[in-house]
Amino acid sequence: MAQPASKPVRAASPPTRIDVATVLGIALALAGILGGLLLEKGKIQDIAQGTAAMIVLGGTFGAVLVTNPLPVVVRAFSAIRGVFLESASPVPEAIELLIQFAAKARKNGIVGLESEAMAAPDPFLRKALGLAVDGTDLQEIRKMMETDILLAEERAEAEARVWEAAGGYAPTIGIIGAVMGLIQVMKHLEDIKEVGHGIAVAFVATGYGVGSANILFLPMASKLRARARDAMRLRDLTLEGVAGIVEGLNPMLIRLKLESYADGSAPPKKGRSKAGQRERPKGGAAQSAA
Repeated sequence: MAQPASKPVRAASPPTRIDVATVLGIALALAGILGGLLLEKGKIQDIAQGTAAMIVLGGTFGAVLVTNPLPVVVRAFSAIRGVFLESASPVPEAIELLIQFAAKARKNGIVGLESEAMAAPDPFLRKALGLAVDGTDLQEIRKMMETDILLAEERAEAEARVWEAAGGYAPTIGIIGAVMGLIQVMKHLEDIKEVGHGIAVAFVATGYGVGSANILFLPMASKLRARARDAMRLRDLTLEGVAGIVEGLNPMLIRLKLESYADGSAPPKKGRSKAGQRERPKGGAAQSAA
């Protein structure tokens, strides 16, 4: 009697949760700033200026749109979800999944992974396994998958640069808002009380610009880069695991190789810089690839 076909091995997507570090960091920064204001006998109303916020945010995002293509800006706004939400590390589960695939491939041959290749939840793993099952040469698999890694890295870096650009523009736009406020103040020099109040209100825009840049925009860019590094490490792990399966390595050897990724100690891949771009050969443009 024929044995029933085994069910494809599936990996559950890691659940997402609120990133406590992000929420706590923003709350702590605001609490420190507003707490200091209140201790100095100030009032929240002193800095609650809708006009200043409109100038800073409108001017900042207008400059960002001029700097970056619209699709990149749209992706950057979609990526905000990754700043406030995090997933449990998928590395241990990915290692176990790849070890199961390796054991099955040694027992039934790599063609026996066809159902797993089609059912893999991760598109990167699905593509890599599919190429392996189709008998693609290992070097070609590496070239194709490393190209995918590079392109994903560049997309993530472009999204992070949007928020980095916002962090660079916001303080300057805040100064523009302050100057506009001072222009209005100069129209009423006959009333010294109004002059003092107007100057205080004018500088709120500067506070909004500097505050938004250093509490939101620049930290968001850094957090997105950290998320991208984790995603790249997972893809590198997946590629090394599939390569070990194609080479027919013992599952224990594959495990030892992949466990270095669990604590982030795996060495960076050659040919990719940390910024997500190919490393340039020494000698400058004269040695650029044809």
